[in-house]
Amino acid sequence: TSMSQQVSHSAGQGGHASDSRVAALTLAAIGVVYGDIGTSPLYTMKEIFGSHGVPVTHDNVLGILSLVFWSLMLIVSLKYVVFIMRADNRGEGGIMALTALAQRAVKSPRQMMILTVLGMFGAALFYGDGVITPMTVLSAVEGLEVATPALKPFVVPITIVVLVGLFWMQSKGTASVGALFGPVMVLWFLTLGGLGVAQLLAHPSILAAVNPWYGLEFFIEHRLHGFLTLGSVVLAVTGGEALYADMGHFGRQPIKRAWFGLVLPCIFLNYLGQGALLLSDPSTVRNPFYLLAPEWALYPMVALSTMASIIASQAVISGAFSLTRQATQLGYCPRIAYVHTSAKEIGQIYVPGVNWVLLLAVIALVLGFRSSSNLASAYGIAVTFTMMIDTVLAFVVVQHLWSWSRWKSAAFLVGFLIIDLSFVSACAVKILDGGWFPLVLGACVFTLLATWKRGRGLLSERTRMETMPLDLFLQSLQHAPPHRVEGLGVFMTSNPDGVPRSLLHNLLHNKVLHDRVVLLTVQTEDVPLVPDIDRIEIEQMDYGFYRAIVRYGFKDEPDIPEALKMLNESGRLHFRMMETTFFLGRERLVPHVKPGMAMWRERLFFFMFRNASSAADFFKIPANRVVEFGTQVEI
Repeated sequence: TSMSQQVSHSAGQGGHASDSRVAALTLAAIGVVYGDIGTSPLYTMKEIFGSHGVPVTHDNVLGILSLVFWSLMLIVSLKYVVFIMRADNRGEGGIMALTALAQRAVKSPRQMMILTVLGMFGAALFYGDGVITPMTVLSAVEGLEVATPALKPFVVPITIVVLVGLFWMQSKGTASVGALFGPVMVLWFLTLGGLGVAQLLAHPSILAAVNPWYGLEFFIEHRLHGFLTLGSVVLAVTGGEALYADMGHFGRQPIKRAWFGLVLPCIFLNYLGQGALLLSDPSTVRNPFYLLAPEWALYPMVALSTMASIIASQAVISGAFSLTRQATQLGYCPRIAYVHTSAKEIGQIYVPGVNWVLLLAVIALVLGFRSSSNLASAYGIAVTFTMMIDTVLAFVVVQHLWSWSRWKSAAFLVGFLIIDLSFVSACAVKILDGGWFPLVLGACVFTLLATWKRGRGLLSERTRMETMPLDLFLQSLQHAPPHRVEGLGVFMTSNPDGVPRSLLHNLLHNKVLHDRVVLLTVQTEDVPLVPDIDRIEIEQMDYGFYRAIVRYGFKDEPDIPEALKMLNESGRLHFRMMETTFFLGRERLVPHVKPGMAMWRERLFFFMFRNASSAADFFKIPANRVVEFGTQVEI
């Protein structure tokens, strides 16, 4: 049983789940979910006071700490933990799950299209975040130059070596080291909290920063400059959306307990400690995180920070793999080869193409920016846009699915949208300084997703128009029956009411039909997992024909032979692999003068179509049981 299935069961049991099980899941969640937001103290205060040029004064320090605290409380605690994490799609979270829920809530095709575009753009921005998050490794390694300034020239090379090793390890799987993630991150958070408490005891007055008045006063005093500082304050909440995205792996309760019980107290204690250190010694502004530690602990802190950064990066990379598979299942992405890295956990996969593209983008970023301060301008843009999209999608859910009143829904939308727009506006000024990178990357991914979705829609439309109706074909068999041979012929088709071209080609060239013919259609539901009892539906028709529909969720792994075995076990269809032939159509696309897509998008779609993995591999059909018929389709 996969972890996600176990968690779904635990979530269904609610309070009846065993305390030990919840504790184990909480530990695992700390290791996976909180790496990104947990490594934010590495660079947030340094960026605000060092790079952003905010003077180190008593009121400014308290004002910034107040903004950090209330950002964590309003965005992460209230918006995600309290509200959005309740919007689960059968236990699954994330932008895809939220989009599916929002689509289910509306009836208008126009609204459906808008929500689809928002969901696709939010998913595309995740890849931008996936490139930037490994940059925390650079922030961690920069601790070496704090300990020994002579090591500064080696920071970038060491960072690249660590990142190459991280991406190279992806093909080996994370199961062997995954068990260490939780304990290492617990040690990390306790260390963060401990370093903060040491300074807090010396300057207890810093606790006044939880008063929101200091944050408001900071805005009043600094005006535009104070507002633009939000572009750096947002660094404290990057990774907050991961709580929702990883809900399907661990369940809502363990993530909630980990946040309020350990992560939030420890990271804010560290921020308080850095603030107290700045007040006592403003020169520590060059790197308040590392200078918070005693001199003897600097090298161990660099090692621990690097490990925490690697764990944070691992979670985002795995998330990119998982999102790619979900996008493929939902029809937004061509079939891409992926490898299972664990025999036990279905969710642990490796996507070579995505892995190496991410690595090249990450190395380009390191070589281009060369320091975490320069790179900080690229942070925040993708995250704030994604958070704003989450707010809009969640508004649709609370109003239509949860049946909130119009006023209550409007208060939800306006309240969180003001916060999101404030952060987006503050980050917008960083676009020219490097914030363009994740936006351009996200726009490229969005173009690919949208082009594939549109192209597949046009292809299905053309195919449907040229498909012979099934009932008419069956009538023709009565008047001119072909020669029948023993065995089972399975014809894959996207239209269950039409005759597949591969079947017509088989009749035309071979002039025979199997005595039993299955017209098989695969459908992806907007739920994460489809239970086995609902996996396959079959209808017996005349002349030995069967119409079968196989259903998968967007986290299921398609396996057609396994689905047909279920029919065999239930007695609904006799299936033996060595007596079965699978017939697939291989389309050759040619451009058409009819309106569809712009020529450049058609060429892009043709390129993606040609390079997609074969249907036989994707559906796990043995190659020696497959016959393919080529056909030409105009789109």
